[in-house]
Amino acid sequence: MPLVEPLPADADESVRKLSEFFGGPLGFTPNSVLTMQRRPEIARAFIELNIAVTEPVHIDNQLKRMIGYMASFAAGCRYCQAHLALGASRFGASDEKVAALWQYRTSPLFSDAERAALDFALAAASVPNGVTEEIASELKKHYSDDAIVEILAEVALMGFLNRWNDSMGTVLEAQPAELGETLLQRSGWSSGKHG
Repeated sequence: MPLVEPLPADADESVRKLSEFFGGPLGFTPNSVLTMQRRPEIARAFIELNIAVTEPVHIDNQLKRMIGYMASFAAGCRYCQAHLALGASRFGASDEKVAALWQYRTSPLFSDAERAALDFALAAASVPNGVTEEIASELKKHYSDDAIVEILAEVALMGFLNRWNDSMGTVLEAQPAELGETLLQRSGWSSGKHG
């Protein structure tokens, strides 16, 4: 049971209109946003930030979702893990690649550049922060400074969402729950308090 129940999608017209953005990455407005709209200015600001961070300027949407997944894994947020796996899938990641996210260091499905970004995401989202000179150096081999800003923005955005959804006990919607049970469960994922 969530700490605070989400409101209906049409509770605030300005939030509803901005929430149309989520149709691409997820196919629905997340319960987290439906809860945020109890303070519409927070929901609107969050959606605007989400749009800015997830726009694929230097990093494609598939990799961004995998970066977010690793950050959410470091934080332990199963709600966000399922959402980001669904997003990676919707942006073209194969089921095989999504299921292999935790084997990214050795799986032939991942490039060296993707491995560097995922290592960085995992370290950047850890508490205490685990970014070492070696991790940073490997990241800089593959990405420009502008791309690195985009990568870290995804990690930081997930930091907000991980705390929001785990503290709220946000209930996982059907699509990401099904994907989690189908593809992520092999790596130990469960819906936990989000079921």
